[in-house]
Amino acid sequence: MPASALINVMVGAARKAGRSLTRDFGEVENLQVSVKGPGNFVSAADHKAEEIIYGELAKARPGYSFLMEERGEVVGDDKTHRWIVDPLDGTTNFLHGVPLFAISIGLEREGQLVAGVVYNPITDEMFTAEKGKGAYLNDRRRLRVAARRVVSDTLVTCGIPHIGRPGHATFAREFGGFIREVAGVRRTGSAALDLAWTAAGRFDAYWERGIKAWDMAAGIVIVREAGGTVCDLTGGMDMLETGNVLATNSVLQKPLLALLKPTPAKA
Repeated sequence: MPASALINVMVGAARKAGRSLTRDFGEVENLQVSVKGPGNFVSAADHKAEEIIYGELAKARPGYSFLMEERGEVVGDDKTHRWIVDPLDGTTNFLHGVPLFAISIGLEREGQLVAGVVYNPITDEMFTAEKGKGAYLNDRRRLRVAARRVVSDTLVTCGIPHIGRPGHATFAREFGGFIREVAGVRRTGSAALDLAWTAAGRFDAYWERGIKAWDMAAGIVIVREAGGTVCDLTGGMDMLETGNVLATNSVLQKPLLALLKPTPAKA
């Protein structure tokens, strides 16, 4: 299916920023001997990619508002449209030379997510979706979520709270519940890729707590357009507000939500 003008704009911005990140990624290995240097380097790479995306999108759609990881909220003249951007999702992977990271660009129209692009420049995989038009990988392959119906057959991915973040005890409880019920649990280190890979059927489900709107906005559209469901961890639709998300197919949503519910304390 030919990409729309909107998707072409988003893809163009992602590819241009991706070329910058790819060049910087090639230098990461040379920086591993320094403690301070790599962190500063990655921060600079992150900011540079965001500047590229901001410039490309602002030029193509003047007046649109932005919510970006580094720049924050930028209110434009057109308050009905808002780009939601993470220029480098998977920063820790990037820093360690692990080629699992992505650029994430979502578009919100009148409060509704309507388009998304997730791009891993190292593998050159471009996941795209527009509301009502389906989800695609590299404009060629139509994406569909996995059709598994039995929890014990599922391969699930998740986010793990790192040092300095809250929720370690909650995650340990949830992880313990999942590993007793599913075929396997994985961790990629990039929420955007977790969502895109769930849309592609590589994972049967993805859950995480405490992430940001820019981590998941694009991926939510891609999963939905691939026939999947996305909700918060109570089954509601407040993912961007709560930062909590579960993506899967319609059959698995209910039993997986049940695994995430706290077990009532015994009297």
